[in-house]
Amino acid sequence: MLVSMNRVSKIYNGNPVLQDVDLTIENNDRIGLVGVNGCGKTTLLRILTGREESDAATERDGIVSLTPQTNIGYLEQMGALDNDNTVIAEMKSVFGELNKTSDRMKELEKMMSENDSNYDLLSEEYARLSSFYEANDGYTIKVRIKTILNGMGFGEELFDRIISSFSGGEKTRLAIAKLLLENPNLLILDEPTNHLDFKTVMWLEDYLSGYNGALLIVSHDRYFLDKIVTSVCEIEHGRLTRYKGNYTSFVKLKDEQVTRQQKEYEIQQKEIAKMEDYVARNLVRASTSKSAKSRVKALEKMDRVEKPDTYHKASKISFTFGIDPPFDLLKVKDIDVSVGLSDNRKTLVDSLSFEVKRGEKLAIIGDNGIGKSTLLKVLQEKLPHKGKVLWAANVKISYFDQEAANINKSNTIFEEIHSRYPLLTDLDVRNLLGKVRITGENVFKQAGVVSGGERCKLCFAIMMMEHANVLIMDEPTNHLDLQTKEVLEKALSEYEGTIIFVSHDRYFLNRIATRIIEITADSTESFSGGFDDYLSVKKARELQAAEEENKLKAEALRQQQEQKNERAFKSREQRNKDAKKRIRIRELEAQMEDLQKELDELQEEILGEEVYSDFALMSEKCTRIDSIKNEMNEKFDEWAELSE
Repeated sequence: MLVSMNRVSKIYNGNPVLQDVDLTIENNDRIGLVGVNGCGKTTLLRILTGREESDAATERDGIVSLTPQTNIGYLEQMGALDNDNTVIAEMKSVFGELNKTSDRMKELEKMMSENDSNYDLLSEEYARLSSFYEANDGYTIKVRIKTILNGMGFGEELFDRIISSFSGGEKTRLAIAKLLLENPNLLILDEPTNHLDFKTVMWLEDYLSGYNGALLIVSHDRYFLDKIVTSVCEIEHGRLTRYKGNYTSFVKLKDEQVTRQQKEYEIQQKEIAKMEDYVARNLVRASTSKSAKSRVKALEKMDRVEKPDTYHKASKISFTFGIDPPFDLLKVKDIDVSVGLSDNRKTLVDSLSFEVKRGEKLAIIGDNGIGKSTLLKVLQEKLPHKGKVLWAANVKISYFDQEAANINKSNTIFEEIHSRYPLLTDLDVRNLLGKVRITGENVFKQAGVVSGGERCKLCFAIMMMEHANVLIMDEPTNHLDLQTKEVLEKALSEYEGTIIFVSHDRYFLNRIATRIIEITADSTESFSGGFDDYLSVKKARELQAAEEENKLKAEALRQQQEQKNERAFKSREQRNKDAKKRIRIRELEAQMEDLQKELDELQEEILGEEVYSDFALMSEKCTRIDSIKNEMNEKFDEWAELSE
């Protein structure tokens, strides 16, 4: 055990934020902490890390116990760095004690070479320091720093750059890198994926999957939670409930629990009503008074089932349309994606072509700045472009703009709906906004001052009224809480029209997309299925590319060795030894050839749809690929040693 929290509570301005929270963190726990904004997640983390005190009703309440070996590393949403340091100096600062040890060892080396009289004493100290340095992996510091910085997106050309010159998002990535180098046995991360691209997030997922310590992660990235955590703690109404499994399991278990509790509550309420009715009718009667009193006592002792409650009543989002367009919905041919003014335009993507069929849910992904949002505007002829965008007849488009540029920010939410649909009554407008959970006085707030989430809900309400058969959506989940994301995903999954969307939300991509188009500066490629399918294909290609590279290296080494052998003079004894070596080399080559043949067959199989669409089969074959690779590496090492 690393941490134990017992009946932790916290009250702000008379409002309970946390109530009797119990939490135990074991050595290798992977915990996801979830809950709506403002539910108390950050407060809990601050109490756990000693930055804030809990409110204790008794001496036994509000206790946070840490074992002596517990070492907490906490990444807040704005990590602390020394802005005057270079990147490499900041990373090296993590290893302060080891750096001092290394400096002292260098001093001792110099002293031993110059001073014979104290050699034994100096040598003894050097041996002690060397053992300490080696035991704490001091000789791998440079490798570890480089590995983690590269993984977090910082190449060697940035190592000597001053930290103050980086953006806020880049500083957050540096803070994560520094924390990973510190390697605490309890790592607490608050929204670690906020400023990371796909590549960096996936690297972090892989790194944390093998992390030797406990993890406590606050994140709205559901795909990230699915990959990392083995239990989910939800804070709701100040109470903490822990569920086994990843985020997807949590959603299922939570739904089952709420359904079960609702049924138990309803059954108990019926029982209570019957008992109370019996008491009311029989308490004053002499013949039944004793029986009625026993029911009163039973009611007083009854363990009442609480009515299940949630922070928000779920939105009711649904998109409908009346007319089906033709099957061949959209043809895009040789268009360019450019930004800037006409006399100084910069082309991001050139000669882009693809087609969209009716009913497809097409996701567009690519690096930041590649022009994904611009492409969505080009498809709607909102921006000038080369090439052709050909929509079929009877197409009606509804567009979700992540900047909400099509909303009049000076209008109230109520006025914005009324201005678009003047025939709606006030009650109709309120009912529409009520479906997306914009209620009460909130409908009279200006659209320009409401939260990003409320503005998104306003856009959804407008889109629901447009009854379009094509939805074009630019990062629709960016400002939504988890509950509204789930509602939106359900609505889009049930929508029978066509969706073309841009998103960085991998969970959303996995649930909605039936096809993914990846755009790069050099090419465009289409992948069938959701994000997991896309990722399987990419990983299979990476494995194949790595194996091809190993083949080339092996062949180059073989040729180099043959040339060396041809030039070398060999004695009879040497020739005998060489003969034995050659026999073993041929055995190894034959074995490696067999392994390579099996590897090639597996590489070809995992590229087939029947394999990469079956995750269990894909995992089995990838495991065998790794096993073959390890075996080949061992045989190759022996072959290389013999060849020398």
